[in-house]
Amino acid sequence: MRAAVPAAAVEPPLLVEALSFAWGDGRLALDGCDLCVPGPGLWMLVGSNGSGKSTLLRLIAGLIAPRSGSIHSTAKPALVFQNPDHQLLLPSVGSDLQLGMSPELPAADVPGQMALALEQVGLSGLERRPIHTLSGGQKQRLAIAGALAGEAGLLLLDEPTALLDPDSQRDVLALIGRLCHRRDRPLTALWITHRLEELEACDGAARMESGRIGPWLNGSELRRSLNPLPAGRAER
Repeated sequence: MRAAVPAAAVEPPLLVEALSFAWGDGRLALDGCDLCVPGPGLWMLVGSNGSGKSTLLRLIAGLIAPRSGSIHSTAKPALVFQNPDHQLLLPSVGSDLQLGMSPELPAADVPGQMALALEQVGLSGLERRPIHTLSGGQKQRLAIAGALAGEAGLLLLDEPTALLDPDSQRDVLALIGRLCHRRDRPLTALWITHRLEELEACDGAARMESGRIGPWLNGSELRRSLNPLPAGRAER
């Protein structure tokens, strides 16, 4: 558990202002949504299905466009899905990692960047491993490695532990915590969860309701204020 929410940085890693989005049938998913992630660290959003959490991550990642409002990020965003099978596209670990790397990266630098990304997530030496032979937890760590190989500094994690066994859930949460608090280039992570016990590991947590986000609170404080949320599943 983190002791307190850090004060805002001079230039926050992520600033969302007056963001609105409606689906084609007119349903409003976000309604003047504001969000400021004040610094590197692990930040969590909780809320019931339909509150707009997954839509917000897709807007930040640039997969869909807002109706109005603005998104400003000082780091490259990368979205990590609940189900890693939805984003691991190529047959081997190495080929999938290379898919997300900058095409401007010199060919001589590709193996080193790939090895570094795998080392950071505990998958060293698996470049030639077929993806179908990996466990669920390994696949999720590979998805995170893909973000690192692509030089993302803002991880957008949409219930990344929902489909994992308890040991893998703890491993992925601990991994993101380490990446967000390393001394050299700490990452910023915005993590959606329905698992209220995960709030104990974050730097700050907020509740999202009806397309808007409340203030950042200490994770334990927010957990105590909430009734158990329904089991998570990806929402629009």
